[in-house]
Amino acid sequence: MIRYAATTRDITVTVHPVYLDEPSNLVEHTFHFGYAVRVSNNSTKKIDLLRQRWIVRGADGSLQQPAEDATLRPRPSVAPGDEQTFERTCTLDSFDGIVEGTFLAQRPNGEQFRVSVPSFHLHAAAN
Repeated sequence: MIRYAATTRDITVTVHPVYLDEPSNLVEHTFHFGYAVRVSNNSTKKIDLLRQRWIVRGADGSLQQPAEDATLRPRPSVAPGDEQTFERTCTLDSFDGIVEGTFLAQRPNGEQFRVSVPSFHLHAAAN
């Protein structure tokens, strides 16, 4: 399984994408993908994850889903040395696509910063 990772200010985000054969339909050009996103806190301070933003593009560069911030409810907290995992899905109208994104994190002192999600590829293939 391909893994993508990016680190911002000692917060590492790792993504494992997978093509979902069962709900996908070649004839209708609907290709479903799942991806596990793990946020690991390698810093010495707790973070709260406030918001997430995903940008999903098809092979031709077309925007497949609106790129907007979504509030995380409940608000996940990630202690130093701990991690939080999220599972997400998306649907493309092409065999391939690219996803990128960010999390808005906050430290206990109120400082907010964006944590990068690594840009990762989606590719329709038999699993």
